[in-house]
Amino acid sequence: MSIQWFPGHMTKAKRKLEEQLRWVDVVLELGDARLPLSSRNPLLRKLLGNKLHILLLNKSDLADSPKTDLWLAKLKKDCPVLAISAMTSKGTRKIVPLMETMMSEKMDLLMAKGVKGRSIRAMVVGIPNIGKSSLINHLTGGSQAKTGNKPGVTRGNQWIRIHQKVELLDTPGMLWPKFDDPLIGKKLAATGAIRDEVFDQEELAGWLLEWLKVYYPKETEDFYQLHVHELNLEGIGRKRGCLVSGGKIDIVKTSQIFLREFRSGRIAKVTMDEILTD
Repeated sequence: MSIQWFPGHMTKAKRKLEEQLRWVDVVLELGDARLPLSSRNPLLRKLLGNKLHILLLNKSDLADSPKTDLWLAKLKKDCPVLAISAMTSKGTRKIVPLMETMMSEKMDLLMAKGVKGRSIRAMVVGIPNIGKSSLINHLTGGSQAKTGNKPGVTRGNQWIRIHQKVELLDTPGMLWPKFDDPLIGKKLAATGAIRDEVFDQEELAGWLLEWLKVYYPKETEDFYQLHVHELNLEGIGRKRGCLVSGGKIDIVKTSQIFLREFRSGRIAKVTMDEILTD
């Protein structure tokens, strides 16, 4: 399965993100709990330098909870990490207190220099379609009340107050996913991080179904009420009534339905990245 790629987008996004990073204290990196490694751009760590950094594994309500716990234990060795869901609010209340704890030393230094009432400035970064805008909307409570420009500091960037002590840059920082391994591309496509228009949905659905039969066979069989020898796109299409003239199965429509059911977490709560042992 080939995926069209546009490195020019990556270069432009990197340049813009470097500019935005100059104005923030804390970076909230958004990843997908189903893809704790594959949904992150390895370039980000280099861009951040010594910037304070929290990893938020979004869509944790769609992930395999025991595997998420294992990933959290591993990833927290590099930076603070939380499992959250921007849709259900799970874990999101921990974000601001964690930022305050991480920034306490810097804020004390500012106070000692006579700088009082300085807000913590944060921004959300991540690859496209990972839920950055949903998280920003959640953190602002749906309010788009901006704090306005700060001449000499923001250069036109807009800030939204999300807490008495925290302001959030209202534009999400975007990093295009970078993958040399085609398997990472398939995982990103399966979870919806890459637009459907740029890959063959039938081919992806076929690959994903085989993956589910290896890692989540019982859940998949139970969901479709099909025995393993019937568990194919034709069998699913028949179950879903995707028939065309002559009683044939509309595989394209079946693939679309199957991908939607997978992405919504209805088939199974999954984690597609295998935990790596040190």
